[in-house]
Amino acid sequence: MMELAIPLLAATVQSGTPILYATLGEIITEKSGVLNLGVEGIMIVGALTGFVVAKISGNPALAFFAAGLAGLAASSIHGFVCLIFQGNQVVSGLALTILGTGFANYLGTSMVGQSAPGFSPMALPYLSQIPFFGPVFFQQDPLVYVTYLLPPLIWLYFFSTSHGLNLRAVGENPAAAKAAGLSVILYRWTGILAGGFLMGLGGAYLSLAYTHLWTNSMTAGRGWIAVALVIFAFWRPGRAVFGAYLFGGIMSLQLRLQASGIPLPSSLLLMLPYLLTIAVLVFSSWKKGRSEAPAALGVNMKPTD
Repeated sequence: MMELAIPLLAATVQSGTPILYATLGEIITEKSGVLNLGVEGIMIVGALTGFVVAKISGNPALAFFAAGLAGLAASSIHGFVCLIFQGNQVVSGLALTILGTGFANYLGTSMVGQSAPGFSPMALPYLSQIPFFGPVFFQQDPLVYVTYLLPPLIWLYFFSTSHGLNLRAVGENPAAAKAAGLSVILYRWTGILAGGFLMGLGGAYLSLAYTHLWTNSMTAGRGWIAVALVIFAFWRPGRAVFGAYLFGGIMSLQLRLQASGIPLPSSLLLMLPYLLTIAVLVFSSWKKGRSEAPAALGVNMKPTD
């Protein structure tokens, strides 16, 4: 039984990793008081950038960093619309998703099916030999190992650094933060750009580690799942790990059920992650009293603030 469970759980970690990158990025953005629904578009732009840079340079590490910068650049569009021009954050995010998806599909069509250098599993000495946990968590690629560090680091940033505390204050009460001498716009720019960088990394994981191939629309709704997971996680980085792996497990199970020839319609199996998304949102609404959503989430402030 354990021999069957270990490959599924290892695949769960791998499938949940791009969602985790994107969810952590959205948590940072929303903690600053900005709602960004453009996660899907930012992820696909990061995936394309990482793939192209890896194909040209042959350097996956450079490609991964470039994908983060592409995500940062894409999220800056949202920043200009919402922070400089005071546009509606919901509309801007939706437009960014449409723009990013269309842009990546248009430029990527000629590369569909092509491969690029990427990241492969790298067992960690000693840790990979731990019974059960070793094969699941420590025989992964380096980009997975990065996500083991990110949630505690982000938590420390939010609760143990002055900059993180200030960013949270801007998201909770921008007027009070301004009265205390903080630049609301500057901190919100920080949240948008840092979040976009992580979203771009999440997209790059798909093209550089998960598949090593390019296919149009490879994010396949993962950006929307990340937005839902922020609510499910109550804006807590640690809880985002559980949510991302939960969805990763459902995706891995769906693929294995299809491969095993289970007599169920493939369209029904493909629905499983999105049915879970609806269930997560229902659960989060039921637990609304415990939500840690920033009080000023989605509230614009003037550039002079």
